[in-house]
Amino acid sequence: MRPSGRDLGDIRAISIETGIVKHAEGSCLIRMGETQVICTASIEDRTPPFLRNTGLGWVTAEYGMLPRATNTRNRREAASGKQTGRTVEIQRLIGRSLRAGIDRSALGERQITVDCDVIQADGGTRCAAITGGWVALRLAVNKLLKAGDVVSDPIIDHVAAISCGIYAGQPVADLDYAEDSVAGVDGNFILLGSGRLIEVQMSAEGATFSRAEMGRLMDLAEAGCAQLVAAQKAAVAA
Repeated sequence: MRPSGRDLGDIRAISIETGIVKHAEGSCLIRMGETQVICTASIEDRTPPFLRNTGLGWVTAEYGMLPRATNTRNRREAASGKQTGRTVEIQRLIGRSLRAGIDRSALGERQITVDCDVIQADGGTRCAAITGGWVALRLAVNKLLKAGDVVSDPIIDHVAAISCGIYAGQPVADLDYAEDSVAGVDGNFILLGSGRLIEVQMSAEGATFSRAEMGRLMDLAEAGCAQLVAAQKAAVAA
C-alpha cells in the first residue's frame, strides 16, 4: 500500500492555473499533489553571445525553492552567494528539456527564460517545473504569434516529466516525498507529447533494478506523461 493510498500507476491530482503573474509573457501555477511550482516565461530580443547572427533562438531556465517550501527552512542561496550543485543541475535539465520541444530557427534570435520557483515541495519538483514550464513557454510563444513576431509556431511538441521509482519493491508512478525519501530506485522521465524520450535519469538508491523493472517504469512514465499532456492542453485552451 502506498502512503497516499494511490494505486501503483496513479499519479497525484494535477491542476494548472494560468495567467497568475501579471508582467510575465507566460505564467502558471502547477500543482501536483502537494507540490506547487510557479512558472513564468520571459521574452528578450537578444540571444547568448554564442548564438549571435546564427538566426537561432534560445530557451533557458532558472530554478529555485522558497526557504519554507520544505518541512524545515532552507537558507536562501542568494545569502550564501552561490547556487548549490543541485540547483544548477535541475535548471540545466529544465532548459534542455524545453529546448527539445522547440524549433530554434522558427523562434528567431531571441531568448525565452523560464523561471521555476517551488513554493511547496512534496517530491517531483523538477518534473513539475518542466511540465509547468512548458505551459508558461507555450503562453509566451502564443503572444509572439499573435503579435506577428514569429511567422511559424516554434513549439513542435509538448514536453512533460514525471518521476517513477521502486517503492516497497513495487514500481510506482509519480513519487511523493514519503515514497521518494525511501525508494529503492528513483527515476525522472522527460518525454515529448509524441512519447519520444528526451531524457531518463535513473539510479539505485538502495536497491538495484532489472531491465524488466526499468521497462515497467517506462510504461508507467509514458502513461503518466500522457495524463500530464492532457492537463497541459486543457490549461492552454482555457
